[in-house]
Amino acid sequence: MPAKRPAPLLQDSQLSLFDVEPEITPAEPGTPRSRRELWLGQHRIGYELKRARRRSIGFVVGPQGLRVSAPRWVPINEIERALHHKGEWILRKLVEQRERQQRIQASRIEWLDGGRLPYLGEALTLVLAPSEREVVWDAVTRQLRLPLPGGASAEQIRDLAQSWLQARAKEDFLPRCQHFAQMLGVSMKMLRLSSAQTRWGSASADGSIRLNWRLIHFAPAIIDYVVAHELAHLREMNHSPAFWDTVRSVLPDFERSRDALREESIVVQ
Repeated sequence: MPAKRPAPLLQDSQLSLFDVEPEITPAEPGTPRSRRELWLGQHRIGYELKRARRRSIGFVVGPQGLRVSAPRWVPINEIERALHHKGEWILRKLVEQRERQQRIQASRIEWLDGGRLPYLGEALTLVLAPSEREVVWDAVTRQLRLPLPGGASAEQIRDLAQSWLQARAKEDFLPRCQHFAQMLGVSMKMLRLSSAQTRWGSASADGSIRLNWRLIHFAPAIIDYVVAHELAHLREMNHSPAFWDTVRSVLPDFERSRDALREESIVVQ
């Protein structure tokens, strides 16, 4: 008589702290998938079911909706029982995902004369100024004057504006890194800017720090949090309680900035 299989464990999907957008991991080639529906309370929910080699039922809520991964041997009724068990969490995450997509759509940058984008947490306005010889930043009017003709393409405007933002990012991030490195008693060997699609920052054991230049869009408190987070990894290369205590030693209310970062919706373009 075959041994009885253990009941599957329920697992919540957890996004990495520095994910810009939730991602759904591509299925393995040949992995069976199906589209199904069920009622959670008064809501009819569609979901994608993927059968995979695993020991538990997993849930992911991303831009494409709900995806469920389950072992091949688990029957549908048990999967649906698990879905009902996690129904409140699933509905909450679906609402959060829909609201996030709406914020992303609303925050898309239009690269044109008069276009607006965030810079250090506040909006700036792009102005085409063919009479200028270089990019000019007017901090009073918060206008970024670009030496481009009125008929400049979106690509020209984007490339020039982003080049300016990247230069400002390096100027802004370096003193922040030096400040928090001194507070934490660590040595930062090198600062590099990244254009990563899914991470705001990273740290290496050799003392190298990478920060996504698009952090320049955010308010200074959020930038400080990411900087302190990465530098704290030079003392604790993990996310243990000791690591979070290290971050808290220089940013006592870091949770506020961490939560704000998770809610931000700067579109990577």
